[in-house]
Amino acid sequence: MISRRNIRVKVMQTLYAVASLEKDLKPGEPQMILQNHFDQTRNLLFYLTYFLTEVCRYAETNAHHRAGKHLTTFEDLHVNIKIAGNSVLWKILENASFKDLLNKIKPDSIIDKELLKKIYLQLADTQEYKTYIRKTERDQKEEKEIIEFILDKLMLPNILFISHLEEFYNNLDDDGEMLIQLLVNFIQKPGSINFYELISPDKKIFAKNLLATVLEKDEHLQTLIVPKLKNWDPERIALLDMILMKMGVSEFLYFETIPPKVTINEYIDLAKDYSTLQSGQFVNGILDNIHKELVLQGKMQKVDYRKA
Repeated sequence: MISRRNIRVKVMQTLYAVASLEKDLKPGEPQMILQNHFDQTRNLLFYLTYFLTEVCRYAETNAHHRAGKHLTTFEDLHVNIKIAGNSVLWKILENASFKDLLNKIKPDSIIDKELLKKIYLQLADTQEYKTYIRKTERDQKEEKEIIEFILDKLMLPNILFISHLEEFYNNLDDDGEMLIQLLVNFIQKPGSINFYELISPDKKIFAKNLLATVLEKDEHLQTLIVPKLKNWDPERIALLDMILMKMGVSEFLYFETIPPKVTINEYIDLAKDYSTLQSGQFVNGILDNIHKELVLQGKMQKVDYRKA
């Protein structure tokens, strides 16, 4: 499932896009932008999964090519295609949401077939693969291990593969680490994933409400932040820093089950990762001051999130 950190990143990016638009927003447009961000996350996970399955299935393509050579050898006519029948592979291929996206996205139109071939040939040359195909029986543990081996040792360390992903998915830096873990979990339980349900219902509500709250309460949030800026001109503060602070204050005031410490730490990290070198310290100072003031004024209505 998509994490709350990732959700905050998507909301942040949506708010930045909205603030950068030089036109009036249509009703529901911010929500559509946010949904597009989540769709990109889903599509990247799907494509990672698809490429992995195609590496396995290339054994059949390779066997066909070799058998069609003008002068064939014994090896050409007896290519081992055990990997193409891998039980984990076929559970993925038979996944209903995977098949639906396969028809909708048509990933074959963007796949780098030369890169696919190179990765398969690298696989075929490894001792791990040779050991795998040498056994005629299928062991469930070994079926999973060879799929993980392809992902972990051949795809992800491959600079050309990463460049290929970056060409089509500009969210790789934001989502890559999380999606790789989701894919590893999928390999362990290949029937467990629904590509259309990567966000749990409660997190979907959180994303929708956080975006709506920052947009609707913008002026009020501004009145709480600006007095804490002291010698800083609000107009000269990085747009992203202001967005992150508004999101943080929104969580203080309107999301009663999120502990303030969690909110502050989350937005410090996001400021460090996405804004300027000084932004982490700056956002920390402002949010900490606002938090203390809200506590003194009795405006922090938090409940124990564990009992919520």
